[in-house]
Amino acid sequence: MRTTVTYLFDPLCGWCYGASPAIQKLGQQSAIHLALAPTGLFAGGGRTMDAAFADYAWSNDLRIAKLTGQRFTEAYRQNVLGHLGSRFESASATLALTAVSLSEPLRELETLKALQEARYVQGLDTCDVSVVETLLRDQGLAVAADRLAASDAELLAANAARIRQAQGHMQTFGAQGVPALVVSDDKGSRLLSGNALYGSLDSLLGHIAVA
Repeated sequence: MRTTVTYLFDPLCGWCYGASPAIQKLGQQSAIHLALAPTGLFAGGGRTMDAAFADYAWSNDLRIAKLTGQRFTEAYRQNVLGHLGSRFESASATLALTAVSLSEPLRELETLKALQEARYVQGLDTCDVSVVETLLRDQGLAVAADRLAASDAELLAANAARIRQAQGHMQTFGAQGVPALVVSDDKGSRLLSGNALYGSLDSLLGHIAVA
């Protein structure tokens, strides 16, 4: 039986960005089917960026950078965290990933990486639907971009279903946050802590094998 690894995440989660190298490598493993499961953690809350939250986020990002080596640039600090009054909301990015999953599912993982790097490296506000739509077009994902712009009923329903399913996994397996993995194989299904995503690939694959 092929092992399925369900990745519980949110596109605005800094720790999920820190786990990106491991997730990208995991997606290349022929013996593993990687299923992306956005949890909607930061979707629908409509939080506004203020100075206190920006300072908290940046201090957290520095911790992530030190642990994982992932880049959080000055452009991100100035243009995203420094854009006080802007929304902190993952709904647009999450909907974009669902649009890609419906149109070109094999490209969803690379789209997640592009969304994360657009924010944390290029300093683009991926909470803004127009920014996300442009990113999809730049990636050659015009069908997904059109669907995101239209936000048709089928797309919205599919997105809501994915979030419900991901939240169901979190409740079933007792996940306290993201990132987290649910490993399913001939031994059943069980939760693997996101901490496993911050070591080597061999270590991660070992955790998956014995989880």
